[in-house]
Amino acid sequence: MSGSRPGQRAALPALTLAAIGVVYGDIGTSPLYALKEVFAHGRVAMTPEHVLGILSLVFWTVTVVVTLKYVTLILRADNHGEGGLIAMLALASQAVKDRPVLRGRLLLLGIFGTAIFFGDGVITPAISVLSAVEGLEVAAPGLHRYVVPVTLAVLTLLFAAQRFGTAAVGRWFGPITLVWFAVLAVLGVVHIARNPGVLVALSPHHALGFVAAEPGVAFVALGAIVLCVTGAEALYADLGHFGKRPIRLAWFTVVMPSLLLNYFGQGAMLLQHPENVANPFYEMAPQWALFPLVGLATAATVIASQALITAAFSVTKQAVQLGYIPRLRLLHTSVRASGQIYIPFVNWSLYACVVFAVVVFGSSSALASAYGIAVTIDMTITTVMTFFVIRHAWKLPLGLCVAATGLFFAVDIVFLSANLVKVLEGGWFPLAIGAAVFALMTTWHAGRRLMAERLRDEALELEPFVESLFLAPPLRVAGTAVFLSAEQGSTPFALLHNLKHNKVLHAQNLFVTVVHHELPWIGFDRRVELRPLGHDCWQVTLHFGFKNEPDVPEALKLLAGRGIELDEMETSYFLSRDTVVPKLGRAGGGMARWREKLFASMHRNAAAAADFLHLPTNRIVELGTKVEV
Repeated sequence: MSGSRPGQRAALPALTLAAIGVVYGDIGTSPLYALKEVFAHGRVAMTPEHVLGILSLVFWTVTVVVTLKYVTLILRADNHGEGGLIAMLALASQAVKDRPVLRGRLLLLGIFGTAIFFGDGVITPAISVLSAVEGLEVAAPGLHRYVVPVTLAVLTLLFAAQRFGTAAVGRWFGPITLVWFAVLAVLGVVHIARNPGVLVALSPHHALGFVAAEPGVAFVALGAIVLCVTGAEALYADLGHFGKRPIRLAWFTVVMPSLLLNYFGQGAMLLQHPENVANPFYEMAPQWALFPLVGLATAATVIASQALITAAFSVTKQAVQLGYIPRLRLLHTSVRASGQIYIPFVNWSLYACVVFAVVVFGSSSALASAYGIAVTIDMTITTVMTFFVIRHAWKLPLGLCVAATGLFFAVDIVFLSANLVKVLEGGWFPLAIGAAVFALMTTWHAGRRLMAERLRDEALELEPFVESLFLAPPLRVAGTAVFLSAEQGSTPFALLHNLKHNKVLHAQNLFVTVVHHELPWIGFDRRVELRPLGHDCWQVTLHFGFKNEPDVPEALKLLAGRGIELDEMETSYFLSRDTVVPKLGRAGGGMARWREKLFASMHRNAAAAADFLHLPTNRIVELGTKVEV
């Protein structure tokens, strides 16, 4: 069933283990580079006071941002059990649907956040795998020249393997990541035992004292400290796959303790050996363990990257169904789980950008500036969306809503500001990707709206047309014709062309409109809406959520027993294949000239509607029409 979610009936321990591998892969690899970047380039001097202040900031950042904000609050803001920025956007926009101006602004903000997510999707594989492979430099400095080639080889294999799906290797994600967290904890405990005094940094007065004494230095440090919470968005995004309880259980029992033990272990080592600041994570390990640790770290970063690539496919599919991205060729990689998909265009676009990032930036330190800004923008947008959800959807008092989100918003703004100063150092990269994707998404959405208006203006009302048609009825032929129409109640152009050229009408005629809702799942009990038009003609509306599979033939089977019997071999599907012609001018088309041309190109290259709607290829008739926008 398309409405079921993977793993719902699995046992809690199995779900928790799976969540450790999928949900926490990204944040779990942050110790590879987070503390290293704080002291990189000498912007924060290596002193005991700074080490304790930064460790205190790390502890309270993880506690406030991840534990309080995401695990405690935002996991509650589920959209019928689903999470993620698309689900939050749908929830917030529905909550303010009676305020069109506010709703429009929230939609734009959510679209921008989704666009920035793709920038994050580029940087995460690049910085994660690069930081893992950089361990080779610690094990053997002479291997420095192999870091980038090895990274590119690992990433090439990762993206090339996407077309096979993750079913075969996915079962190993949880156990491997659990071993990774165990290693993080052990490395940390060893060094904390040698210098237990580092635990005084748990007190917030070290963080507050650092900020008060050296606000400028602390501000610079915050731009890198935020890297310790990269991947926090995954907690919410994967809510629908695992549920709240396994995600929370994994965080409190395994992930949070392991991360904090490792960060404090790195700090304990730096207090005794400040010369190890170039790569404190790998310097924690004994010499004999370095190569195995590099291998384990690479496996962990590949898993983290895999989870984010899979999320990019899922977000793309949801955005397509909500009308913000053109239809793309989509392949299912599992016969059991409908959520396991592969989108070639997205996969290879991400790969090209990842390769560019690795080659141009060349090191995890150079990429860190780019990473922070993508993370903090999405964190801030999520907080804003959460306010509107709890205020307008949950109807909580204004004061309580401000109190619940105000602290998180202030923290997000501070971290965002600390990263905005690094735009020229690399922050431009995810912003450029986000701006490009944002332009594509808004152009497609606006173009579809204009196109719908043109078709609506030119269309004939369906019911009067059917009545007039049977004043002098055409020849009827056996079988069922399914006419796909974008607008409910409008006469499909495919019907007009069919009557004009073939001069016949089928014995049964279904005028089908597919409607995608801002809900993740629409059950089979609400899938089909039927209205008889007489003369064996019916208006059929099919309802799908943005996570449902839009399978039209499967949905039409639900008409059995309602006066309509469909024989698959006697059913033909008629579609109008629209050719968009730009008017090339603001006055005529409603969009800037470059956007008209862009929309026409996107529409021309979009995947066929027949494939998207799962129509049988040997039963399709397409009739063309031109539409000016």
